[in-house]
Amino acid sequence: MRRARGPRPTGQRWATFLQNHSRQIWARDFLQTCDVLFRPIFAFFIVALESREVAWVNVTRSPCAAWVAQQLRNATPWGAGPRFLIRDNDDKFGPMFDQVADASGITVLHTPVQAPKANAICERFLGSVRRECLGHVLVFGERHLRTVLKEYVGYVNEARPHQGLGQRIPSVAQYHDTPAAGVVALPVLGNLHHDYRRAA
Repeated sequence: MRRARGPRPTGQRWATFLQNHSRQIWARDFLQTCDVLFRPIFAFFIVALESREVAWVNVTRSPCAAWVAQQLRNATPWGAGPRFLIRDNDDKFGPMFDQVADASGITVLHTPVQAPKANAICERFLGSVRRECLGHVLVFGERHLRTVLKEYVGYVNEARPHQGLGQRIPSVAQYHDTPAAGVVALPVLGNLHHDYRRAA
């Protein structure tokens, strides 16, 4: 079998590449869900690999190539963006998406077919969205889902600890090591989650 496979390719492995360039990589993916009438709705997320911060979220019923390209424009205003962007080989990403990425100086990295681990951090985040948010909410429509996801993303970025970050939150400015006199619990998504802050 080893003779049939041929020599192992030399060069940097995917895990090594992600570790070396995590500060400069964003990953994006779609999450499909349904509303109360079982009509499909798509949520689009962009996640920064190193900080696990959700850089962009939006919702649509018809994710065409023009809409997806516009989301990348909106997520990278005035040229602010990553060096690399991981994406799968979905048909929603056409030449227009690649043109916007090239104009922003972003190198698009395509994941191999049937290799979900190549985009593991974004896939893990989508699982958290399903388990911690959408699994507990009845979605009434596109506008309602956008409101719910923006509130959840605010909670993820500013209050939710991440195991991959050593129980820190993506927004490092919100994290403090000093003990506090008291703690207050702020409800998120109608008491589905809580944001624990120091009492004033």
